[in-house]
Amino acid sequence: MAEKEGSLTDNAQYAIFRFKKYKGPEIGRIEAHNERWKEEYASNPDIDLSRTQHNFHIIEPTDRYRKMSEALIKQYGCPKVRSDSVRVVETLITASPEFFEGKTEAEIRVFFQHAVDFLKNELGEDRLIAAPVHMDEKTPHMHLSFVPITKDGRLSAKDIIGNRKSLTAWQDRYWQHMVRKYPDLERGESASKTGREHIPPRIFKQAANLNKQAKVILELLSEINAFNAKKTAAELEAMLKKFFPELGKFLTKTRKYDQAIRSLKAENADLKQDLKEAADGDTKRRLAEAQLKSDYIELERTLRKIPPEIVFRYSGKTIEQERGNANEV
Repeated sequence: MAEKEGSLTDNAQYAIFRFKKYKGPEIGRIEAHNERWKEEYASNPDIDLSRTQHNFHIIEPTDRYRKMSEALIKQYGCPKVRSDSVRVVETLITASPEFFEGKTEAEIRVFFQHAVDFLKNELGEDRLIAAPVHMDEKTPHMHLSFVPITKDGRLSAKDIIGNRKSLTAWQDRYWQHMVRKYPDLERGESASKTGREHIPPRIFKQAANLNKQAKVILELLSEINAFNAKKTAAELEAMLKKFFPELGKFLTKTRKYDQAIRSLKAENADLKQDLKEAADGDTKRRLAEAQLKSDYIELERTLRKIPPEIVFRYSGKTIEQERGNANEV
């Protein structure tokens, strides 16, 4: 999604990655849904059959899902396969609706291909049996189905997917893979749970915009005198009433990145060196990132210059209270 520079109303764009296990006859039911074999879907009013023609596959199944899974189980000679064993695991892959806004079908295809590449590397390409992408619902999404055969040739969804801790690790690895290509994507859980170190670029853009506003406020404060007091005070009043609510929302958002921001500040000495570099495309990208990080740090310094009584009057809090007494500069 194309972001508006400095907008504080941009919604977070989350990477979504979920597993679901299937046994026996239910495999046929999810196959019929995923491959759109039904003529109508009364149970799912979000499906618009007039748009089904735009659905596509990243991985086209070569046979029925159940038949493909049984063939793969036989090929690997999986021991101790019970009648109630999980034979197919479905992975739902998508992102927040905002992520797909403005993207062409070709760009959406690249996104889902990138996600499939992650699972190929994690599981082995031959375990993946189908990956249809649905474009006929509200948000594009992919149902990737795989046979849960371990690296040592056992059929075990439990060993592959694991417990809650393992699921978190799966989602971490998936997000780390996707964010390299799509840096605006966020991890769906709080940073305190995931240990996330990535701060989305939109956070820095918002910081840069707020920093500009804060500097204008400081200029107006310094310019008030007996000759312009009424006019300047009115302009300042309007700015402050807009600025502090936006600042409050921004600071609430950034609390979950506290650990990463502390690391960022520790690296601040390196930012000046990064800002001096500019040559090829990769360096320019790193230059832009360094500038955005620098803007974030400068925002906090600028805020310290606004008189505390002004801050308290328009926010009802001190800056320290807004930030939760964290991240002293």
